[in-house]
Amino acid sequence: MVSANMDIPKTGYNQYLVKRAVYAETNFQEEHEKKEITQKKIRERLQNSCSCSARRVFLIIKSIFPILDWLPKYQWKEWIVSDIISGVSTGLVSTLQGLSFALLAEVPVGYGLYSSFFPVIMYMFLGTSKHLSIGPFPVVSLMVGVVVLQLAPEENFKLSNSTSVELNFTNHTNSSENSGLDTERMNQQRVLVSGTLCVLIGIIQLLLGVLQIGFIVRYLGEPLVGGFTTAAAFQVFVSQVKQLLNVPTKNYNGVLSIIYTIIDIFKNIAKTNICDFVAGLLAFLVCVVVKEINERYKHKLRVPIPIEIIVTVVATGVSYGAKFEEKYKAGIVKTIPSGFISPIAPDVSMFQSMIGSAFSIGIVSYAVAVSVAKVYGTKNNYPVDGNQEFIAYGASNLFGGIFSCFCASTALSRTAIQEGTGGKTQLASLVSAGVVLIAIVALGRLLEPLQKSVLAAICVANLKGMFWQVKDVPKLWRENKWDSLIWVFTCIAAIILGLDLGLLAGLVFGLLTVVLRVQFPSCSALANIPDTELYKNVKLYKDLVEPDGVKIIRFSSGIFYGNIEGLRSGIRRIVGFDCVRVYTKRTKALRKIHKLIKKGELTTTKNGVISPVGIDNLGYDSADDPEDPDHEMEDGIQTKEVEIQVDWNADLPVKVSVPKVSIHSIIFDFSQITFLDVVAVKVLKLIYKEFKRIDVDVYIATCEDSVLKKLEMCSFFEDAIQYDIFFLTVHDAVLHIEHEKKYKPGHDPLLEKISLMKDSNYLPEYQELQEPDEAMRALAF
Repeated sequence: MVSANMDIPKTGYNQYLVKRAVYAETNFQEEHEKKEITQKKIRERLQNSCSCSARRVFLIIKSIFPILDWLPKYQWKEWIVSDIISGVSTGLVSTLQGLSFALLAEVPVGYGLYSSFFPVIMYMFLGTSKHLSIGPFPVVSLMVGVVVLQLAPEENFKLSNSTSVELNFTNHTNSSENSGLDTERMNQQRVLVSGTLCVLIGIIQLLLGVLQIGFIVRYLGEPLVGGFTTAAAFQVFVSQVKQLLNVPTKNYNGVLSIIYTIIDIFKNIAKTNICDFVAGLLAFLVCVVVKEINERYKHKLRVPIPIEIIVTVVATGVSYGAKFEEKYKAGIVKTIPSGFISPIAPDVSMFQSMIGSAFSIGIVSYAVAVSVAKVYGTKNNYPVDGNQEFIAYGASNLFGGIFSCFCASTALSRTAIQEGTGGKTQLASLVSAGVVLIAIVALGRLLEPLQKSVLAAICVANLKGMFWQVKDVPKLWRENKWDSLIWVFTCIAAIILGLDLGLLAGLVFGLLTVVLRVQFPSCSALANIPDTELYKNVKLYKDLVEPDGVKIIRFSSGIFYGNIEGLRSGIRRIVGFDCVRVYTKRTKALRKIHKLIKKGELTTTKNGVISPVGIDNLGYDSADDPEDPDHEMEDGIQTKEVEIQVDWNADLPVKVSVPKVSIHSIIFDFSQITFLDVVAVKVLKLIYKEFKRIDVDVYIATCEDSVLKKLEMCSFFEDAIQYDIFFLTVHDAVLHIEHEKKYKPGHDPLLEKISLMKDSNYLPEYQELQEPDEAMRALAF
């Protein structure tokens, strides 16, 4: 029965009074019958999953192609103008970012345009995000570039001196760039590698999506992704600095590759091309300043200033008019293919050598894209399906790889422009792809005089958001030190070990922190808030009251083999004694008391030792029959079973230090226990018996049904352990204990009745209970 008093008391907004019986699990199960849950057989499940109907087929097709859901509902009059404006703005940025990010992927810049076109078309049909802008992303492009350099290094395309001179004379190429290299063949091979890698990434993502493994991205937590992308931004910055300075460096990959690259840059700093450096520096400064203006006044600007486009057009015109390549040997784009190239089949023989990198790149590209998609999905109130996104990215990369694209993901800047300029659906992406198409077919060649240092500057200017993530570290340290350690460790590991190994190291470290967190569970003592049924941590509140002779202990983690010893240590710390040590010392003391009784030195009540009734000076009892088989003689001393009472908290007549036990009951609060393993159940059973040995009653409260079922399955219950030690709440257990002690007059929890037998073994029962190593540990006290 529950009654409510709506008068507002001093301590809260309302009050409620509950009147009910004290519930142990046994009487609760008697009064409330459980539902019978019958699990379907495998055959029935297969029949249900394989059943087919017209509606089910339509729903499956609609889930695979989300465009069938939103396109029929498209509001043409209200949305089409916004999507066109958004698409044009995004397309211009995609064109420039495609060119600049191709430098990171170590392929000719024109292939960045293909990577900004083909994946977008496929994602429009399969993606669940309405605002995501698919295309090159600097971190993913850099990871692709690492694989390209591994499988198609410059050393494989070096020419002999005579051939090199002949090629340079014939083609009038820039000797600083191409001397001694078959550049055309190298570019063809690198395009094949990047396309093959893109196809393999697409296959992996498709498989993960079909197998419904979208949950895998949960292990890439925000701190891990933040540290990884910051390290990747640093790697991108270093790789673009050499383009900005146009200094010759070797291509390194693997552990410490970024350090070797930095050393090479400083060694060759004197060879800096001043023309490229000045052009790149000016482009970088202008982009950064205007981007800051766009960010500060975004609420006033209908469309952000397309500074990348402006800088590119101006830089191309200046480079062409001033003839920077001829006069100053500036590094320019030089060749951008016009129109489309034929599809090419991937080189399947490369799959084995790139499978590990393909998996890590596929996961990173998916994690970045889906996290951005969910941000804008939440902002605009529509769901994003993680598994369908895997399928969409997989199909986009598989389709793009056939057309020589490198792996696509998304970029926050492009997606922000697409959403911020009023984009409503993926039709904006279609318009964006149309703008890129115009660049591919007609305008691409106009950008051939553009300096690569300007593209590098545009790329570096887009890294500001990733670099600014460093500011999250102090905040993370205040909120959760483990998360800040994951961030820092992943960042350092990705810089030193490389992006692929760094991501793996960060993931392993993150999982290790989870293990460490659950391996040392919080174990706290609870006490009662007066006049309530509430129990709180005694260390956090002042006005709490602990029930007399009762300790209440709460665990805050699942219990398994890895943290069970930490849990036992927490119990010992809270109760103030070790059950094994107490039992061992008591047994030792009783053995000495037994010897004193046999010698006749203890005959009257003294220090808690009471002389047996009916025995005169421990001689023969007139009531005893000498022929009784239980009646034995040893040195004239009666040795029949004797009952004595010992106050273990008083001074004993023997020189044995027995730890004091000030409680008679202990309650374990299982409200935060979510799982148990077999080892945990065995140790809990052992803990119960250890406390019962020293006359401390054990109760368990607030145990979830799933945990209780696990205890049943693991044979926790037996003759000595029954269901009546389980209570629905901590307060139920406390009330039960108070009732039990109240209606046992004369009972003193500090007094025990112990049977002493002739020549009793030191630890007979304990050795049966424990494993041999545990028994030896107990005897060591």
